[in-house]
Amino acid sequence: MSDESLKFPSWAFIHESRLGHVKGVATLLSAWADEMAIPAEERVRWHKAVILHDSLKDAPAEILDGLVPDCWDIPSLKHGPAAAVMAERDGEKDSGVLNAVRYHSVGYSGWEMVGKVLFLADYLEEGRDFHTKRHSQLSGRVPADLDAVLRAVTVERLSDVLAYDFPLLPETVQFWNSLIGAR
Repeated sequence: MSDESLKFPSWAFIHESRLGHVKGVATLLSAWADEMAIPAEERVRWHKAVILHDSLKDAPAEILDGLVPDCWDIPSLKHGPAAAVMAERDGEKDSGVLNAVRYHSVGYSGWEMVGKVLFLADYLEEGRDFHTKRHSQLSGRVPADLDAVLRAVTVERLSDVLAYDFPLLPETVQFWNSLIGAR
């Protein structure tokens, strides 16, 4: 996933300042794909998810609200569902990619591999303001122990949500329960 292949859709709202993050996510996913010997067709899916996941992160609130008016009452989380709506309108039919994009900020119990790795790379990408040495260590463990890293990252993200008194979305609760095998 080279920088040249980071072609955003015509409907994207992405500031120059966010490009470094998207490139970092792409680089991380590419490294994991190499180490995990992921087939070419799955790499294409991962790449689509990278391009789409923050394509509307910098969109005006009225655009996001227009695309997903009934989606989560947390403005900072609407960009994923809105991007999935636009990608689908643009002809994307891969439900695994669409669900990866739609839920990349909150988790989703029905994720395929593409959703899981996007969730991890989006959080563990080293350009993040909150990136620590521990995040680098977790990132290095993904190819060999994806499920354990997924749980560790989810615990950290849930801790942040709870520490700031944000609501737990039903999708996030279901995601966590799927990780621990709750019924």
